[in-house]
Amino acid sequence: MISLVVVILISYLAGSIPFSYIAGRLKEGIDLRDHGSGNLGASNAFRLLGARTASLVLLGDVAKGFLPVFFAAALDWQHVVDPLWLHLAAALFAVLGHMYSIYLKFTGGKGIATTAGVFLALMPWASLFAFALWAMVLAARRVVSLASLAAAVALPFLVYGTGRLSLADFHWELVYLAVIVSIVVIVGHRSNIRRLLQGSEPALKRKKEA
Repeated sequence: MISLVVVILISYLAGSIPFSYIAGRLKEGIDLRDHGSGNLGASNAFRLLGARTASLVLLGDVAKGFLPVFFAAALDWQHVVDPLWLHLAAALFAVLGHMYSIYLKFTGGKGIATTAGVFLALMPWASLFAFALWAMVLAARRVVSLASLAAAVALPFLVYGTGRLSLADFHWELVYLAVIVSIVVIVGHRSNIRRLLQGSEPALKRKKEA
């Protein structure tokens, strides 16, 4: 149980690192929560800080999902916990850390990049297929939230499908995790959903265009 608590704590604290907030402060001296969409994620960083900085933010957000899951089993030095449960705990709390960062009074981003990192460690093909869907929707509509919601909705089906096709080890617990994470991410996008329904959700624009 101590190992599980350690994994949860480390994963949450790692997931809580607000790379977009740090980038905004360092590059422009601004809090991204007060500008653009108000979201602490790579898309708002792209609009306000430019593509290069946003790429670094995206990489950091993916890494803080990937690394805790990848190293979770190594933290069980007594080897008393099923590695699957350590990976599941690391995955869930890394995403929750990103969305509800302890460093920012439990505010944060929408969880998409960190979720991608989590499932890149757990089920790489499912994560890559979800990214491909995200990229196709974004290319067609240029609305990041719509692309993110499409990927979130598809994720549990992709986890199930890639597992059944033997592209990864299949465990029902991974499907359940994907469902939980998808629901959390969709709830985090509720303001975006309202704007999408109203037709007022902005398309992605670069810093120079904005």
